Amino acid sequence: MAHLSDFVNLAAHPLDDVAYIADKKAQLDRDRVVCLHDFISQDGLQKMIDAAMHSQHLAYFTNSTHNVYLTPPDTSLPETHIFNRQITSSKGCITTDQVSDESGLPLIYHDEQFQNFIAQIVAEQAIYPYADPLSAINIHYASEGQELGWHFDNSSFAVTLLLQAPEAGGIFEYCPDLRDADRGKMNFEGVEAVIDGTVTPQICNIAPGTLVLFRGRNSMHRVTPTIGNRTRFLVVFAYNNAPDIALSETARMTFYGRLGTE
Repeated sequence: MAHLSDFVNLAAHPLDDVAYIADKKAQLDRDRVVCLHDFISQDGLQKMIDAAMHSQHLAYFTNSTHNVYLTPPDTSLPETHIFNRQITSSKGCITTDQVSDESGLPLIYHDEQFQNFIAQIVAEQAIYPYADPLSAINIHYASEGQELGWHFDNSSFAVTLLLQAPEAGGIFEYCPDLRDADRGKMNFEGVEAVIDGTVTPQICNIAPGTLVLFRGRNSMHRVTPTIGNRTRFLVVFAYNNAPDIALSETARMTFYGRLGTE
């Protein structure tokens, strides 16, 4: 029977160490991002890469446009207004039911110690898996030319794990605290400056095996297009701050092309 220590580098990342957790929480509060390098052991990472490659043919690919706020257009504003400017995103994705147990990803995702570790860093009383069979663990595949366009997240935090980096490109760029969604401050001028390239974003250099915790609700971010023949593999661990929440049927059809397991 597999254990968390078969995949996670617990010597470098002690999940129950109070001081370690406090340090990472302070870093997230300050920088809006925490990169836990070498979070996955080399043996564990290779198993994850092998499993991702084995399942890549199952990926559902989308190529879509959206505004940075991930909302419908506002017809009261001009098409050229930053709220209505369209950004391109394209990727392939496999869903929770397609992620193999051999990869170790379901083990990590459902591990109580791991969940408590994440919850403490992101300042939640507890975190809970998605209640639908598709949305908890996703693996994203970005082949040459594919990208994740500039956007703000709807959720307060995101947890991702890079498995395989491309030959070039696939860079995570972000602009911390560019808006204040809770106060309705969308900062159109600042957002437009980033989109037009007059503001230089920050870059997070992420190597394979790195676990990333990111607050993307107010920090606009993107992943630049993949360059070269090696596909970028990225795991998304999706949690909620309340139990029994499922991704909407509309979102499931948009992202996955189906509502449930096949």
